[in-house]
Amino acid sequence: MEGDVANVTLAHRKCPALTGSARKIKDNAADWHNLMLRWEKLNDEGFTTVGNIANMRLSNVQTRERSSLQQECCKLEDIVHKMEAIVAKMRRLMASQRGLLELEDFQFGREGRKVPLFHSWSTKQFDVPCSILSDAFTRELRLKRTILQELAHSPTSDLSMVYLSCWLHQPFMTAQVRLALEAMLLETGHRPL
Repeated sequence: MEGDVANVTLAHRKCPALTGSARKIKDNAADWHNLMLRWEKLNDEGFTTVGNIANMRLSNVQTRERSSLQQECCKLEDIVHKMEAIVAKMRRLMASQRGLLELEDFQFGREGRKVPLFHSWSTKQFDVPCSILSDAFTRELRLKRTILQELAHSPTSDLSMVYLSCWLHQPFMTAQVRLALEAMLLETGHRPL
């Protein structure tokens, strides 16, 4: 029994509960990850819907099929609105990160903490991946809105295919975006080193 108490105490010392800035940054990193997963799911749903709209446009939609086209356009609009909500949450994460920076500037001065919160990053270093993520998703959302507005009215099949390709490949979601998220997850301990 006594050995069990020692093991629990030792385990507790190895993995202390996070508080303050460290807790908030770790939670924010998890939120970024979850929001990206939700975005990817919506992107897949949107790709199917964009494909349906493009196919209807290519087959010169007859009068009786226009209601189906309208339904698909409404589905796509709903998907884009959900993506807008995700980007709004990402903006709040950015505001939270900036608030943490201001708090640490107040507490520790311009030099910041002397000891990193996790493995090696200062609080200021979390701002870089957060900015990369926020900028990429904002730009990608702008593209999705354009596709939503233009797809059903595209004059050529080639343009419809460009919209479909842009939706699928997400040109603003570069490798740097995924690396930024993975680096943040590694630093905060969500991914093992």
